[in-house]
Amino acid sequence: MMDLSHNAQWVLMSTLLLGMAAGIIGSFAYWKRQSLMSDALSHAALPGVVIGYAVIGAKLLPVMLAGAAASAFAGSLLIQWIRSSSRVKEDTAMGIILSVFYGFGIMMLTIVTRMPGGNQSGLDSFIVGQAASMVRQDVMIMTGVALLVLLVAIVAFKEWKLFLFDPQFARGAGLSSRLMDAVYLTVLVLVIVAGIQAVGVILMAALLIIPSVSARYWTDHFGRMLILSALFGGAAGMGGTLISVYGEGLPTGPFIVIAAFALFAVSLVFGAKKGLVHTFLTQKAQKKHGMKLIPQQQLLEKGN
Repeated sequence: MMDLSHNAQWVLMSTLLLGMAAGIIGSFAYWKRQSLMSDALSHAALPGVVIGYAVIGAKLLPVMLAGAAASAFAGSLLIQWIRSSSRVKEDTAMGIILSVFYGFGIMMLTIVTRMPGGNQSGLDSFIVGQAASMVRQDVMIMTGVALLVLLVAIVAFKEWKLFLFDPQFARGAGLSSRLMDAVYLTVLVLVIVAGIQAVGVILMAALLIIPSVSARYWTDHFGRMLILSALFGGAAGMGGTLISVYGEGLPTGPFIVIAAFALFAVSLVFGAKKGLVHTFLTQKAQKKHGMKLIPQQQLLEKGN
């Protein structure tokens, strides 16, 4: 791959797989109308990362990612509890958890960085992402999680389709909605946890949301949308990582989001289903066709 180092090639491949996994899971969130959930859980993962570092006293990635997963799951449980035990709507509950957990994470981060050696912890990279600083172990963990998520999506494709579009029929067919919800939440958290080091907790939600929305402008078919969303997510991941690697220390997350937005802009304008150009041409053709019908109707009325 060009003149990239061996480690940079691994990083590039892992962000490609991460983007594909995020695109697929983002499509699930899109059809569940829970796009904000990915944003809430991304921010909720920050306290777990910082606490994991504080407990061990060193930047041990498996422990920090485990802390991030625990924190994100705790955030999701609190969202469900707030929604079920009060009159607060789900999106409001997500906004509350997002703000509180992220604020708590920043507070913990400030405390840890003031501890002896805390300035050298590199925890700031988890906020905006820094793929260039990843080592082989980090890349292997990210790649493994991304492949697992892709496998779950592909193997259970029919079940996902039933669960998202016809949950009542799915329950009648013996498919447990609780099990599917649990699997959905698990893979969502796994993608977030795997991606926060490369993309950052703030911008990880964009990698989950933007590719699926972009794909929606090209097709109404669920399977094709998953494929397109995975391609858009993978392309954004690779593009942002290349800029970060060649930029020598530039944060990865912002450039991945910019790459994803560029694909969204193209989809918004030229999308084959709901793009602005397609919509304009369709409306123009319908208007022209309608104007042709008016004289014919007038002739029929005169004949009658």
